[in-house]
Amino acid sequence: MGCHSPEAHQEDLKALAGEPGERPRFALAIHGGAGTITAEGLSAEADQRYRAVLEEALDRGEKILESGGTALDAVTACITFLEDDPGFNAGKGAVFTHEGRNELDASVMVGENRQAGAVAGVTTVKHPILAARKVMEESPHVLLSGAGAEAFAAENGLELVDGSYFYTPERYESLQKALEQERGMGRRSTHSLVTDWKFGTVGAVALDSAGNLAAGTSTGGMTNKRWNRIGDSPLIGAGTWADNRTCAVSCTGHGEFFIRNAVAHDLAARLLYRGDDLAAAADKLVMEELEAMGAGGGLIAIDRAGNIAMPFNTAGMFRGWALPGKRWVGLYSGESQNHQEPSPKTGK
Repeated sequence: MGCHSPEAHQEDLKALAGEPGERPRFALAIHGGAGTITAEGLSAEADQRYRAVLEEALDRGEKILESGGTALDAVTACITFLEDDPGFNAGKGAVFTHEGRNELDASVMVGENRQAGAVAGVTTVKHPILAARKVMEESPHVLLSGAGAEAFAAENGLELVDGSYFYTPERYESLQKALEQERGMGRRSTHSLVTDWKFGTVGAVALDSAGNLAAGTSTGGMTNKRWNRIGDSPLIGAGTWADNRTCAVSCTGHGEFFIRNAVAHDLAARLLYRGDDLAAAADKLVMEELEAMGAGGGLIAIDRAGNIAMPFNTAGMFRGWALPGKRWVGLYSGESQNHQEPSPKTGK
């Protein structure tokens, strides 16, 4: 870890800082997981493909925000698109459990009233992020799990699929490698849980024209997870947080550490109680405190002023952001965040 140098990251922070006293009409940031993502490890074709997918996800969210839509709609639009892409560890591309299943988790939160919803351990819900949203909007609860969450999704008209829908050869091969590694070292399965970090959890955060924030996160968890393990992604305050007083946050990485540190809420608390700057607070949390614990990962965040932070302490993180008239996507550590013009298909 520690691949993202402090000097390079400070340049990133400057690039993503908004003008003092000015709130952009909207702001949007997305991630597709952090981990061992390197230029050497991805072919030129894969590199281009991932950048194109991130651009398309931004297009979908930005179209909503540009037309005056809500941060919540933008977040769910970005995440459902990424859940459909087999290149990410969410929805169609979810990793396999020790038993050879796909168990999916997701959460969503809105900043206006801090309402939230989440699902964990679902196996037949095509879009877990939409189930999380239904829990928030159509139930008195925050987190539903397993068969109960699936029954709730069915009752609310969400699309269900056979478990085979989530199968991809690459993910199944990753499980076989993890099982082989586990057999070679006995029962210490916790080590093999972190072998498949190349492509990960997806998430989005947004600020809309009304000044409302929203955040969402969706994942298949960790390859070879056992005993219905649940990570930080469906846990409000650990993997997802949104509060109009402070910021919206979506995390990715080694979930156990993010749970133990309540990372998403901790970042917001630093802004609320100490008045910290978003980028500096996120940088310290990820690049120093989590790094010191041996926790690999990152987060994306937008504060109420539209400032964006995207720190990570791994070799790379699939990520992108959009502001009115400009946007950027990146995969690896150290990439310049000089903005690009929106792609022609956005029509802006």
